[in-house]
Amino acid sequence: MPPSVPSLSRRVARTLRTSLFAQVSCALVLGIVVGKLWPDTATALQPLGDGFTRLIKTVISPLVFCVVVVGIAKAGDLKAFGRIGVKALIWFEIASTAALVIGLVAANVGGPGKGMNVDPSSLNTAAVDETTGGGHLPTTTEFVLNALPQSFVGAFAENELLQVLILACLVGAALLHLGHTKVPKILPAIEQAQEIVFAVVGFIMRLAPLAVFGAMAHLVGNYGLGVMRTYAKLIVLCYVAAALFVVLLAVALKAVTGLSLWKFLRYIREEMLLALGTASTESVMPRVMQKLRRAGARDDAVGLVLPTGYSFNLDGASLYLSIGTLFIAQAVGVDLSLGQQITVVLVLMLTSKGMAGIPGSAFLALSATASSLGAIPAGAVALLLGVDRIMDSMRVVTNLLGNCVAVFAVSRWEGALDTARAKRTLDGEDAPTPDDTGKGAGGTEDAPVPVGTGKGADAEAGIGAPVPGIPAQKTEDLKEPAPEAG
Repeated sequence: MPPSVPSLSRRVARTLRTSLFAQVSCALVLGIVVGKLWPDTATALQPLGDGFTRLIKTVISPLVFCVVVVGIAKAGDLKAFGRIGVKALIWFEIASTAALVIGLVAANVGGPGKGMNVDPSSLNTAAVDETTGGGHLPTTTEFVLNALPQSFVGAFAENELLQVLILACLVGAALLHLGHTKVPKILPAIEQAQEIVFAVVGFIMRLAPLAVFGAMAHLVGNYGLGVMRTYAKLIVLCYVAAALFVVLLAVALKAVTGLSLWKFLRYIREEMLLALGTASTESVMPRVMQKLRRAGARDDAVGLVLPTGYSFNLDGASLYLSIGTLFIAQAVGVDLSLGQQITVVLVLMLTSKGMAGIPGSAFLALSATASSLGAIPAGAVALLLGVDRIMDSMRVVTNLLGNCVAVFAVSRWEGALDTARAKRTLDGEDAPTPDDTGKGAGGTEDAPVPVGTGKGADAEAGIGAPVPGIPAQKTEDLKEPAPEAG
């Protein structure tokens, strides 16, 4: 007898039980419905999203530390790591500048604020102060000093990624200097800690649908859908400009690595949907690091480029800031000259680098830009209060894709990318299985990528299964440094 075909309801139930993408998609839709129908109740659901983000943040610092230390130690060459850092910064500056220019061109062509004729004195500037908490963007000197850790424990306790990166570089360099014969137990211990962190990520990710539901219900319940009609032209312009930038990212990725951004989007669809629902790229950072490593990017490149990009490569924020600056200028009837617009780009190139982790940083950057021009009332940034939260989806997607493309591009530039393996993975042909053995990124043996022990939804996205083709590496094999990459 032919095997019986499961009924539609059984197939749907199985998909919801095993697919994180399906779970998060349903949670997203339910959040919108609840926010629209019961806004008062929906606004009380924000702790679901905030709690999930807090849990994820607890593992980001130890994860970055472990990945970077292991990456440096196994690369066997601190100079190669330094080259990766320099190349990453060059890529970040080019990408963020391109985003700023695209934003300015889009705002000039689209004119989202023209015809509004807003009187700045009628705006509630106190709301901006409430959003920013009276904070300010750091100066260049403050930014550099804040990147230097004051204590080893403090960097982890305060979740300062740049400080953790510096500590990880120092520890990795110390391991290379001492050699594995003098401290034979340190590297295996860090690798084991890394496995524990990834297992914890697997457990936390089971709460992702609840987080998306709470965050989306709060957004719709608090702001409503009417704000989208009020600022329709600005919203559409920002998303169109972001789409154009993503197309440029796709072209750049194809030209540099031969990889398809659209296949990569399908590969990280669960993480992308979660980032959209929670309006946070930090919520998916551990999982994205894991998937980038599985897709052939070497540990040291992933461990340095992706976390650094969270502070230096805010492409979506750059797009929004340049469009937002011209929007408020047009809304209050100020016509900025070409020279003033060039000044906008130069100012935002600096202010956007200090935005990460600061409450209301977009408003602070816009206020600083308005003040530097002297032609736009600083209080006019209050015009964007109603629409800022709607822009989070655009910023999150663009920031995340920009940083992932940077990892692939810099890895390829440095010779730290297994392109053949990346293509197999993005094509779905390199699915991890427990018995696979072989070679790691770049054709060299590497330790297995540590993963969690979850099943179901987590197993589908890769958590709970070893990376294909990477056997465990013994400590004795690390006594001699590997050849310099690139």
